[in-house]
Amino acid sequence: MSTHAKRERLLLADLLESAGPEAPTLCEGWTARDLAAHVVVRERRADAAGGILIGALKPRLERVQAEFAAKPYEELIQLIRTGPPRMSPYGIKQLDEAANTVEFFVHTEDVRRAQEGWTPRQLDQVFENALWSRLEKGARLLGRRSPVGLVLRRADGQTAVAQRGTPVVTVTGEPSELTLFAFGRQDVARVELEGDKDAIARLHEIKPFGM
Repeated sequence: MSTHAKRERLLLADLLESAGPEAPTLCEGWTARDLAAHVVVRERRADAAGGILIGALKPRLERVQAEFAAKPYEELIQLIRTGPPRMSPYGIKQLDEAANTVEFFVHTEDVRRAQEGWTPRQLDQVFENALWSRLEKGARLLGRRSPVGLVLRRADGQTAVAQRGTPVVTVTGEPSELTLFAFGRQDVARVELEGDKDAIARLHEIKPFGM
């Protein structure tokens, strides 16, 4: 049975291919080519990918990513489709699912929702539950920079506290939409925000989350 990560990987590759290398994405300053290069470097160049999280390594990441972005676009797409190299830890199914399900889902939507006329995908409940499970576990880390108290709430009433404090803003939506909100895609996430107007404005001003 295909994993969620594998399904999203293949969908991302298809979308990048059909959009073309110069298509816009939701990642500020990145075209589809840049996003494809990011995905490949993250998975295949551990020596550079550390720059995603560690500031001191960012110059190396940017240099290596630029080298990959200069490759033929079709080659980048194929590298995404075929998955991690043989010795990569991402080749382990459980790690791939844990590390890439959200990564590929968010980047798939980065391509989809940057195009005119997009509509939300109808996701099955199993996938929505998988996204919620990961969001619950990572909520406090994702919301650590929020300037206000922040609660993520599913339509069925389940909640995850992303930041303690007052005033509180409650964000309600499906797990997929809450995930996009939590990873800095607030402008396109189909969610409802409840709380003090000033608190909501502060939340949008600094974009506290992000990938």
